Amino acid sequence: MLIHSGGGGVGLMANRIAEKYDAFTIRTIGHPDKTSLLQQEGYDRIIVRSKHFEEDLKQALDGRPLHLIMECIGGKILKIGYQQLAPMGRMISYGSARYASVSNRPNYFKLLYYYLTRPKIDPQTMTSENKSVMAFNLIFLFHQAELMHQILEEIRQLELKKPLVGHRLPFDQLKEALLLFQSGRTTGKVVLEV
Repeated sequence: MLIHSGGGGVGLMANRIAEKYDAFTIRTIGHPDKTSLLQQEGYDRIIVRSKHFEEDLKQALDGRPLHLIMECIGGKILKIGYQQLAPMGRMISYGSARYASVSNRPNYFKLLYYYLTRPKIDPQTMTSENKSVMAFNLIFLFHQAELMHQILEEIRQLELKKPLVGHRLPFDQLKEALLLFQSGRTTGKVVLEV
């Protein structure tokens, strides 16, 4: 299982769930300063994303099939992961950090370039390769409250450690929290207190 943004709140929780099922996990991070946190959390392999990501992923897999990818980066990272996905493998996309600005002054030309050159995955090719790509955003599932309660109950029964809260800020520091989140330097959840 490949988990991108392994030091973030979703990545940490995905790894904890995967460990309950004895899955071999490879976690990626954008900054080497998050390595110690991942080592404390337990891991099989850690990759610091770089221009050598494709080679690093192949080395981390060491011949193992890649059955599941938790994808939140996009761009070349998404494409490389998809290419390594085993037949019957699934990629679950829950974000696109590649297209997010890391400051409050976005470079619109750069973002447009990233958008226009984003990977395109052909459904016909997916069929012949027996691969799946799925996507979700909890914001748009508010009408599925009953299903969400059921899933949360299943997760609760796994008896996972509490989510890591990396940063807590008062609600009136919403802008600072967003900039912190956009920086890519956070670990765990960024919580706003009301």
